Amino acid sequence: MNISQANRPNKLDLPLRLGALLVLLLGAGLGLYTLSSVAGIWLGAWDFRTGLGILRTANSIGEPIFWASVLLGCVVILLSMLLSLSSRRKLVSYSAIGIVAASAGYFIPESFRPPEGVSYPMIHDISTNTDYPPEFVDVLPLRGSTSNSVVYGGADNVTAEELAALTKEAYPDLVERVYDERHADVYRRALNAVNELGWEIVSADFDSRRIEATDTTLWFRFKDDIVITFGTRSNQVVVNARSTSRVGIGDFGTNANRLRAFFALLDAS
Repeated sequence: MNISQANRPNKLDLPLRLGALLVLLLGAGLGLYTLSSVAGIWLGAWDFRTGLGILRTANSIGEPIFWASVLLGCVVILLSMLLSLSSRRKLVSYSAIGIVAASAGYFIPESFRPPEGVSYPMIHDISTNTDYPPEFVDVLPLRGSTSNSVVYGGADNVTAEELAALTKEAYPDLVERVYDERHADVYRRALNAVNELGWEIVSADFDSRRIEATDTTLWFRFKDDIVITFGTRSNQVVVNARSTSRVGIGDFGTNANRLRAFFALLDAS
């Protein structure tokens, strides 16, 4: 096909332009709506409850919009390339942007869903020692008066016994760790792990054998608090850790995964 033929109007040119524009609008609309859930929180326009509500809505409407954007966008891209339309660069760009935006708008809410067949208990306070959970001290002034109680089992929906039972059932791998090393070495490795995870250290006192820190989640900027203690048993170092959310009832496994990440680094170093 020569240049004059490529620039000649094609009867599919207008439908493809409209299709590309539709893909762009659908994708951008879904993507912006999803992003607004967190943007409103960061800007102080609404709290996490409203943000979660927006994310749930985006999740419910996202799948048909995503597939419509992908299918229509691919058709527009394919036809515009095969027909060598003069406007193909714009058609491809609009469609590609729409597909990427729709993908973000759909898969971000999907990422908050638990894996197929996995359910999380409605708890937000996870400890490796459920009989004598480590206590928060230095982090308390940072939590304010509206945060969840730091009393183990102090939530309205569970007692201490129920919380312990739910924790052991859902996260049986989260138990205290015992190390046949010097206290100073284990403490140093734990502090390195905390820094590597990017937690904000509130206090780190080797003499009192404890570390307290705060971790801020990426999306909704939730602040969760962690305390790590170092005990002694038969000349061995016993490490326990506890992670709890300041707000909310359930945590979708976030606190448990946080402790897993910490112990994985501690064991690997």
